[in-house]
Parts: sequence; structure tokens; C-alpha cells
Amino acid sequence: MIILLTKHAKERMAEKGISVGMIKEAISKGAVVRQTDGYLATYTYFAVAYKIIKQGVYKVKTVMVK
Repeated sequence: MIILLTKHAKERMAEKGISVGMIKEAISKGAVVRQTDGYLATYTYFAVAYKIIKQGVYKVKTVMVK
């Protein structure tokens, strides 16, 4: 699984203490909902907004704490 991060996602990860490993876990194990331009994966106490670029490549747009 390849994770590409936007500048916004990197900033939110630093603020919220979310690692790339946690993002991978959220995408693979979390509850996923389709959005207008991608997906929202909710896992434990946070959510990840992302888009599938191609098989195995995910572009993370932002990270939110619930």
C-alpha cells in the first residue's frame, strides 16, 4: 500500500499525532463511506479522507479526529 499525502494531510497528522501506519490501518480496517471525490475511512477515534489513484496507491487529503 502506497500512501501519498497532501500538504494539508501532513499538517493535520502532525497536529493530531496520526502516523502513516495508523492511516494504512484505517484504510484497510475502517468503516469506509463513498464521498463525492473519494472515500472517508473511520477507524477508532479518527477518520481519513482519501482518493484511490490506482490499485494500491492512495492519496490522503486530510485526517480528522472524531
